[in-house]
Formats: sequence, C-alpha cells, structure tokens
Amino acid sequence: MSFTIETCTAQHIGDRQEQQDRVALFAHPNQKATLLAVLADGMGGHTGGALAAEQVIQSAKQSFQANLPAGTNIEDMLAAGINDAHDGIKLSRFTSEQDPHSTASAFILQPGRADWAHCGDSRIYHYRDGVKVSRTYDHSHVMNLVKMGYLTEEQAESHPQKNLLISCLGDNDAPKIDFGKAVPLVGGDCFLLCSDGLWAYFTDDEIGRVLHEFPVRQAAEILINSARDRAQGRGDNCTLAIVRLKEVEAPKAAPQWKKTAPI
Repeated sequence: MSFTIETCTAQHIGDRQEQQDRVALFAHPNQKATLLAVLADGMGGHTGGALAAEQVIQSAKQSFQANLPAGTNIEDMLAAGINDAHDGIKLSRFTSEQDPHSTASAFILQPGRADWAHCGDSRIYHYRDGVKVSRTYDHSHVMNLVKMGYLTEEQAESHPQKNLLISCLGDNDAPKIDFGKAVPLVGGDCFLLCSDGLWAYFTDDEIGRVLHEFPVRQAAEILINSARDRAQGRGDNCTLAIVRLKEVEAPKAAPQWKKTAPI
C-alpha cells in the first residue's frame, strides 16, 4: 500500500507582544519517506521563551538527522533530543538574566509507522478518518487530578489552573517524557501537533472534523482563524503542524494483447 504525505505548519502571534512558539518539519537526509515534526511553546519573559523553544527545534533536528539507521531505538532518539534541549535551556540561564522554559512535542514518520514524544502541554493528536485514536495528556496539575479521578476531562478544560505545568524543559528536575506510536499506518491517518494557544478553543471532535473534511492548508487556516475568533482578543500564540496520509491507488495494468498466428 502506498501513501502520499500531506504536511502543513501554521502559527499566529495571537494577542501577545512576541511569538514564543516554534514549529518545523524536517526530511531525513538519508532515509526516504521519513520526516520529523517538532513544536515547542516557550516561556520565560522577553526573548527567553523564544530562545528556549528554538533550542527544542534545533536539538530535535540534530538528534533526528544523526540517527535512524536500521535498529535505532526511536524512543531513545526522541528522548535524546528533548533531554539535550533541556540541558541547553538550563545552561542559557548562565548567559542571560532570564529563566527560560519550554514544552516539547516531537513526531517521527517512517514507512509503516509513526512515533512521538512530548513534555508539557503542547499536544499530539492522532485521528483516523476524522475519529480520534489517541491524544497526549498534558503534564499539568489539572490532568493529574483527572488521572486521580478528582476531575473529569470536561472539568479540566475549564479549570482556572489548567495551564499550571508540573513538568517542562529548563526546570530544575529532568523533564517527564511520555511516548506514543502508531503501527501500522493506514490511509486517512492524520497527526496534529499544537500548542495550548490552539487546542484550548476546541473539542477533540471539532478538531477531527476539520482535519478530515478539508485539505491540510485549509484545515490549518480554519483552526487558526477559529481560535483567534474564540479568544476574543485574549489569545496566546497559537501554532500547529499537520501530517496526513492519503492512500494512493495502484495504477491500472495496461491490457495485455495475445499475439495470434495469421489465418
């Protein structure tokens, strides 16, 4: 089975003074049909958050492009990129007066499989024909309360402390990293990476419907514009990356003409 890979990234500064989100897509230099999508939401005052998020992008890229021969442990590679970024962000405290932090979401697509890792509250969604298959769970105070049964997910979405993180890059403690994967892949699989400035304004079903019904660029535009409208002038930076697989029909075989002897 063959697929085409449709991708798109988009972001908006929202109602902030500075864009501290970062997002990027990278093709592997040696391995065909293999790509990395990485997204980071930086925090830490003027320019500090932006520098922290940029560190996430560059560390993930370096780990990705230096690896992926046969037998590579994908989880180890994803973790290495996130941990390297964490170390770099912590070191930057000594060269500036800032206290930078960042979330990290990294996604790798290879033939037949997808793998991802995240820390913080930038999410990775997996949909199949518009139906949610999985979603990362935020490393936040309210999601801990959900896991312990004190809140429902619906209550968590409107909780006043929903953005209080319990793990991120640049903190004193090592980042908590969660992993996910999808094996095998099928046509109609769609993956969305996004910052909280986007996902905060949608239900999971709304996101899935938009991703399923529209081309990726149009879907990105609809999601960004809808988030801006719903923020009503109080929106954060909002950023996304979409990776969607579309099955390619096998070409029809040309008719075979049988040669016969002349009469």
